[in-house]
Amino acid sequence: MLRYRLIAFGLFLVLGLNLLMAGQQRFAYLGDFKLESGAVIKNCKIGYRTFGRLNSARDNAILFPTWFGGTSEHLGRLIGPEGLIDSTRYFIIAVDALGNGVSSSPSNSPEQPDEKFPSFTITDMVRSQYRLLTEHLHINHLFAVIGGSMGGMQTFEWMVRYPDFMKKAVPYVGTPQFSSYDVLLWRQALEILNIGWKYRVPADSVRALLKALIALNARTPEWIVENWTVDFVKQRFEALFDGEPSTFTNRNFEAQARAMLQHDISKIENGDWQKVARRVKARVLIINVETDHMVNHKAAVRFAQLINARTFTLNDPCGHLAIGCQLKRVSAVIKQFLENE
Repeated sequence: MLRYRLIAFGLFLVLGLNLLMAGQQRFAYLGDFKLESGAVIKNCKIGYRTFGRLNSARDNAILFPTWFGGTSEHLGRLIGPEGLIDSTRYFIIAVDALGNGVSSSPSNSPEQPDEKFPSFTITDMVRSQYRLLTEHLHINHLFAVIGGSMGGMQTFEWMVRYPDFMKKAVPYVGTPQFSSYDVLLWRQALEILNIGWKYRVPADSVRALLKALIALNARTPEWIVENWTVDFVKQRFEALFDGEPSTFTNRNFEAQARAMLQHDISKIENGDWQKVARRVKARVLIINVETDHMVNHKAAVRFAQLINARTFTLNDPCGHLAIGCQLKRVSAVIKQFLENE
């Protein structure tokens, strides 16, 4: 009887420890990580959090990469029975992308701080995540990769870079290749940063201009007019000057923006989109928003046609943020795709 009580107590401790550790910030250390360019991130680290449990068959793991400026902590708010992905059913690895201030970034590198940090790409983000999975978590196959915005760009890259590694893929409000509009928007953001550094503009003033640019594009004019009064906008604009964030600094903003500006999954086949499409092995659900002013959806629509992907399109005045505005509807579509298709 005592033996069974001890076993039961041991299982209780293990279960309690697993629950306690769920969602905690963790790191994988990759050593000197060689980038696509040939440059090296010294003592590279990748942050991540896990939610749920890996089943005995090890076939329920989902990778969830971060959006622009996002962290694995932010992703945790979308994980759970009422979120985009149900952690009671899947083992979810929320991973911090390079440059977000948690994983190796200009802001936290002792050896390569700020402008000394080497430029990286979306491909480099994905390659670092592959090493996290295979070398540190010993996961050699994923049930799915799911990501939004810049996380959607990483998902598209996963689909062609490691096509046999996942069963399903769900990029939402992402793109396989930047459009001319996207380039115009993000080059403008970089110019704001460059002018700030050149003329020694205070970092908080530069960041305020960037926040205003993003606020102007994250939603549609219709949504802003219907939901924000003129007085609210005046107050909100003043509040933009609350300082440069300590985690996602201006240098980190620049690094991830440069990575997105280089994003083009067709590079893997020298621009031949037919060959790129043939690389995709996963079953794919692509979620777009027609009113998206932050990441243009047309390249994703064209690629969906090339690979015969399932698509789900929202036409919502929330624009780029429509997934959050229609979270229940979108999560139901994702759940059906993951469970039944």
